[in-house]
Amino acid sequence: MKLTLEGIKNRKAWEDANIVLPDYDVEKVSKKAQDAPKWVHFGVGNIFRIFIGGIADGLLEDGNLDRGITCVETFDYDVVDKIYKPYDNLGLSVILHGDGTREYKVIGSLAEAVKAQSSNAEEWNRLKEIFTSESLQMVSFTITEKGYALQKADGSWFPFVEADINNGPEHATGAMAVVVAMLLERYKAGKYSLALVSMDNCSQNGAKLRESVLMMAEEWEKFGFVDSDFIDYVSDENVVAFPWTMIDKITPRPSEKIADDLEKLGVENMQPVITSKKTYIAPFVNAEKPQYLVIEDHFPNGRPALEKGFGVYMADRETVNLSERMKVTVCLNPVHSATGPLGVVLGYDLFAHMLNTNPDMMKMARMVAYDEGLPVVKDPGILSPQAFVDELFNDRFPNEYLGDTNLRLSVDVSQMVGIRFGETIKAYVQKFGDASQLTAIPLGIAGWLRYMLGVDDEGNTYELAPDPMNEELQEQLGNIVVGKPETFKDQLKPILSNERLFFTDLYKDGVGEKVEEIFSEMIAGKGAVKATIHKYVNK
Repeated sequence: MKLTLEGIKNRKAWEDANIVLPDYDVEKVSKKAQDAPKWVHFGVGNIFRIFIGGIADGLLEDGNLDRGITCVETFDYDVVDKIYKPYDNLGLSVILHGDGTREYKVIGSLAEAVKAQSSNAEEWNRLKEIFTSESLQMVSFTITEKGYALQKADGSWFPFVEADINNGPEHATGAMAVVVAMLLERYKAGKYSLALVSMDNCSQNGAKLRESVLMMAEEWEKFGFVDSDFIDYVSDENVVAFPWTMIDKITPRPSEKIADDLEKLGVENMQPVITSKKTYIAPFVNAEKPQYLVIEDHFPNGRPALEKGFGVYMADRETVNLSERMKVTVCLNPVHSATGPLGVVLGYDLFAHMLNTNPDMMKMARMVAYDEGLPVVKDPGILSPQAFVDELFNDRFPNEYLGDTNLRLSVDVSQMVGIRFGETIKAYVQKFGDASQLTAIPLGIAGWLRYMLGVDDEGNTYELAPDPMNEELQEQLGNIVVGKPETFKDQLKPILSNERLFFTDLYKDGVGEKVEEIFSEMIAGKGAVKATIHKYVNK
């Protein structure tokens, strides 16, 4: 059985393997999208294929959508060559339930895969055709928070951004430059309206996308590549809208075991590949069942019937903002960031296994969400914070079949500690005058810094997960030695008082000294981290 348009014609073989095939005509809905695109997506990796592509697949199955999604890759062109083209743009969704059962489904909603590559005339011209189609209603994005970044922390341009500014729209390389170049084509074709919808997991994602688009456009105006009327076009949110969203679905990297199991079922060529840009990807995507996508309902050129998609909620901007803050600052992400790095230090590979087998870590996770987060959360109305947390601890977090690792949860933590911990700390300061009553969150911050030392609780070294601040932070912590508490002096002060990291000064908030105290206990020697966690969660 081959995952191709020809291969899925043998329906019986797939059905015998309990793999559900599309009931709609994949070639027909793909052709319709190619002729008159409605929905384009930038960033066509794992989360897109199983979540956004899965939503579109469900809408197609129910007759609520009549064409697929145009898939655009701006960064890793290998994904198009190795994962889309060999499989005729089909995907395979693998939903992993907590009881060990799985749901297999072939996804046929991915109509076309295009490389946003200005140096490739054929691909670039095709992208222009897509963006000049009056039918186009929305462009969604999963390019990670880094995809919107134009400037370094010191305010200078990233080198590729500076090149994009100097070289102009026809030679765009970065995602934001490509988007603005395509908006320029759309403007020239007829000033057609459009919604640009960030679905990345970051605070006020629509505002971030808009800021980057306008910044690039304004730089090009300075260089004479675009005129002021174009700036007016992209600035008018009644013409070019940037709806905010909240997205939630735990999607680990593809499992080799699942690849083997699929091949045993008869599906050929399922093994994951690592691209030249280090993307770990496979023809299938594995993920949990629960998913939430809250979208601000602002689409100047109309939209698909998104509200009929599984886990999708249409709302106003304030509701989206509250939903995002509920998830990112209270219910889910703070638990991951507080316990994931500590899990690495304690020697646990899988996040779920750690919570299921270590009562202290489970207690800490519950303290972060229930005891410290929920008292200051604002209820978004469409989702109950209490019910959301209950589902996490009853169904989602304990699911070991997901295979989510503590190391993955430690990726880019320095970019996240501010929003995931800082917001709750600030809420406590506002409510109580300071945040000194917090325990689990300071424990998590101390744990993250202890993790940054690269030495586990048994004294073994390990490699840190990727993070743009690894080098800077390790330099600041450099002379601290595990097992020699006397080497710890005031190295944490520049970190814990850094408002760029936490959006607040933790010392002023009554938290900094507590983090220092916990950290000093964690470096006492072998087993000190385990002992410290036990002490603080049982106080």
